[in-house]
Amino acid sequence: MRPPHPLALLRYAALTLGALAMALPFADMFLGALRTPQELLAVPQVYWPRDPQWRNFARVFDELPMATWLANSVFVTSAITLLQLITSAMAGYALAKFRVPGTTLMLRLVLGAQMFPFFLLIIPIFFLLRFVPLLGGNDLWGQGGSGLLGSYAALVLPFAVSWYGIFLMRQFCLGVPDEVIDAARLDGAGEFRIFLTIVLPLIRPGLATLGIFVFVYHWNEVIWTITVTRGASGLQTLPVGIYLLRGAFADQSTEALQRAAICISVLPVMLVFLGLQRFYVRGLTAGSVKG
Repeated sequence: MRPPHPLALLRYAALTLGALAMALPFADMFLGALRTPQELLAVPQVYWPRDPQWRNFARVFDELPMATWLANSVFVTSAITLLQLITSAMAGYALAKFRVPGTTLMLRLVLGAQMFPFFLLIIPIFFLLRFVPLLGGNDLWGQGGSGLLGSYAALVLPFAVSWYGIFLMRQFCLGVPDEVIDAARLDGAGEFRIFLTIVLPLIRPGLATLGIFVFVYHWNEVIWTITVTRGASGLQTLPVGIYLLRGAFADQSTEALQRAAICISVLPVMLVFLGLQRFYVRGLTAGSVKG
């Protein structure tokens, strides 16, 4: 067996160092969750806990509404991810394969909309949800109640459509051969059947890539959730709960508890990424279709 090439060894060494550098913050967070308050205050700092406090992970669920936060995060993030995958795939397919007047204009609008961050839209969307007619105690003119504020709809609906997702799915749909779609139409298949049975299986890497991006982003979203759940603490998600925990109990005695909560909040994201990793890598390499 030939010895490995020196350049290959150098690349592996660089990748190993990079992986260790990325893993160190997570390792410090995990070890911090196992330290006692005295070890957290010790000088010089104690990195390896002498008596690991594994009970901190149980205390998170005993002393905090962790189960509620976790359930809200899973539901809201999963609903947003599913809606964005559906709307982005359908709109991307239409922009890529339908030759109708105005398609170029709509594509330019999609590209232009990506220049505006969501923070610019928080106030108008807030008022739209607050004054929606006939919901949340409002009358026909949107007065008298709270509208959709303080509901799961307020957490999910503003993110049901993603301009970036539409553009990304369009790029993947451009890679679907027109000949396959035309052959299906000649066989009598309708557009919805073509979309479900032909297009979706071919753009699975793109769907997985977009799903990871959307899930990670909205799992960690804080500002909008705080804005619409100020009067409904039962709808708070896990990142918001941890944020409020750090603000209300920011002292060394609860720091280990905070770190344990953060460790738990990272697990779902890691599981999603590991489960879709092979599709994600394929999606990054296949999404560069020009059109």
